Amino acid sequence: MKISVVTAVKDGRATLPAMLDSLKAQTHGDVEHVVQDGRSTDGTLAYLSFEGHPNIALQSVPDTGIYDAINQGISRATGDVIGLLHADDQLAGPDVLTWVAAALEDPDLDGVYGDLQYVARDDPTRVVRHWRAGGYSQAQLGRGWMPPHPTLYLRRAVFEQAGLYDTSYRIAGDYEAMLRFLTAGQVRLGYIPRVMVQMKLGGVSNRSFAHMIRKSREDYRAIKRHKVGGFGTLVAKNLSKLPQFVGRGQV
Repeated sequence: MKISVVTAVKDGRATLPAMLDSLKAQTHGDVEHVVQDGRSTDGTLAYLSFEGHPNIALQSVPDTGIYDAINQGISRATGDVIGLLHADDQLAGPDVLTWVAAALEDPDLDGVYGDLQYVARDDPTRVVRHWRAGGYSQAQLGRGWMPPHPTLYLRRAVFEQAGLYDTSYRIAGDYEAMLRFLTAGQVRLGYIPRVMVQMKLGGVSNRSFAHMIRKSREDYRAIKRHKVGGFGTLVAKNLSKLPQFVGRGQV
């Protein structure tokens, strides 16, 4: 099973080493690293050219935002299964992609997801938030549930049938896409009850109060678009994050 890992990056040189080390350490043999660069000027391209994954597919062209860049990367991917790995993130252990491949040996599954840890930007060994996703049922969508997007791996056919990311969303395109996959797309997901990805705090969605307001507006637009609820769903989605801060500690 060939797994394509897509990284959309612009000026991410500082965090690339940890991300790349985690990808190079994977025990699954057939991995393609599709890197979509948005014309970086900080040495990202030079670093990737010399230190990148042995099976890297690197392209540097302009894009209109993160979801446009991700779409370009997915369109170039050649794997049977496609997942994302941002420049700020890293796979939580060497067997993550082996778990993905093993789970997707089940032909009844269209994709898999697992648990996610948010770690401090200045100390990646300090876990700030632990997202234990749990199993999936469609009724949970109305209660604000979603799989942790950085852990989501989908068969190529899902994108071919349900479409790519909607670039009219600037922050919540991942949430909209997952709702679309799980409602209209009827995607069947399996759950891997292990931490798959460690993500540094400080992403675009919580960078400022204005960004958080925009994120909430886009979330609500996606909720209404896919008919999974209303304002209560948005509130539940945000409140569901609170237990993730309990029991945090060291990696």
